[in-house]
Amino acid sequence: MTAALITTIDHLPQHEVTEVLGLARGSTVRAKHIGRDIAALLKNIVGGEIKGYTELLAEGREEAIYRMQEDALRLGANAVIGFRVSTAMVSQGAVEIMAYGTAVIAEPKNQ
Repeated sequence: MTAALITTIDHLPQHEVTEVLGLARGSTVRAKHIGRDIAALLKNIVGGEIKGYTELLAEGREEAIYRMQEDALRLGANAVIGFRVSTAMVSQGAVEIMAYGTAVIAEPKNQ
């Protein structure tokens, strides 16, 4: 898969957006497992980072970004502008992670 340029800003420096193709999105739903819950319970007692949950969310973000990029490429884009990530709890112990932005065709400006 050829990678699309991804930016949180609404333009690409030194590029011109020649076509807006629409919303590109990717999401995943991740659930905790009992091992992470036990570790989290212990961390709640003593304090500190809950590494199992940090890893769960990091993996979920990467998957959502990958799926958004696939969606953008499916639309014919070579870039995504206005990129954002959001999370939402969908049930007790499960979280949805969504990556989204505007799929565009961007061409380098002549210099």
